[in-house]
Amino acid sequence: MRSIWNGAISFGLVSIPIKLVNATESRSVSFRQIHAADGGRIRYRKVCELDGEEVTQAEIGKAYEDADGTMIPITDEDLAALPLPTAKTIEIVAFVPAADIDPLQMDAAYYLSANGVPAAKPYTLLREALKRSDKVAVAKYALRGRERLGMLRVVDDVIAMHGLLWPDEIRAPEGVAPETPVTVRDAELDLADALMATLGEVDLSTLHDDYREAVEEMIAAKAAGGAGVAPPEPGGEGGGGQVIDLMAALEKSVREAKEARGEPAEVTDIKAKKTTAKKAPAARKTTAAKKTAAAKKTTATTKKTAAAKKATSRKATPKKRTA
Repeated sequence: MRSIWNGAISFGLVSIPIKLVNATESRSVSFRQIHAADGGRIRYRKVCELDGEEVTQAEIGKAYEDADGTMIPITDEDLAALPLPTAKTIEIVAFVPAADIDPLQMDAAYYLSANGVPAAKPYTLLREALKRSDKVAVAKYALRGRERLGMLRVVDDVIAMHGLLWPDEIRAPEGVAPETPVTVRDAELDLADALMATLGEVDLSTLHDDYREAVEEMIAAKAAGGAGVAPPEPGGEGGGGQVIDLMAALEKSVREAKEARGEPAEVTDIKAKKTTAKKAPAARKTTAAKKTAAAKKTTATTKKTAAAKKATSRKATPKKRTA
């Protein structure tokens, strides 16, 4: 893989020469703009708005536009003269638990490769230290003319770096949550839990871009002189409509998910289960009370019978006369 940046990792007083390599690549199908009438390519030319002449890349410079529209020219020499300690260094500033990094900050991903044989030992040292600490390194570095924030972690036997957005670049989610008050019933949550359990986990390596495959098939068909791919037949249930009966939709989702996994497509009435569970203790109490009452009644009857027998025996025995 071709490196896009050469520098060093600053780990305290240890310097590790590294190369920066892109860890991801785009697989999306790209299109060109054409003139619909004759199929000619539409190209963009860079033209100066003052004299109307087309300019080459070598003639193009940088400028900052002020609030009043004034252009302030900025040269490469101006930027190079700035005190930027991270110009060629990935400077580690802290080690934190991975959970402390907000996923909203995640940006581009890179692999860090040891640059040369002398870099192998300190590179391995940092890698193993990251593994043993179960933490990630927060670092600052400069790329494409600006200082950036990064997170270093271990992927297999390689140190990877994720570019991070600065905390002040994350927008607060104001006005995004539903403003209308909504009450969610326990039965609905139970069905949502059942749906989550039925869908289960997934091996991310098995997921693929269905839309891209469809686009590639369509392009291949048109290139072969065909008319492309036939549109899907109408009548399928779309996901853009409003869900009227949430419980019915959840039950149907659980049923379909079970069918897809080859399980019996039965949706247990969770609410009924809960009602039965609540009634069970009460039924037990009632049964226990009945048993106690019956026991008391039996005891009372036994005592009465014993008393009657005693009285009868007294009457049958004659009294002794005194001489």
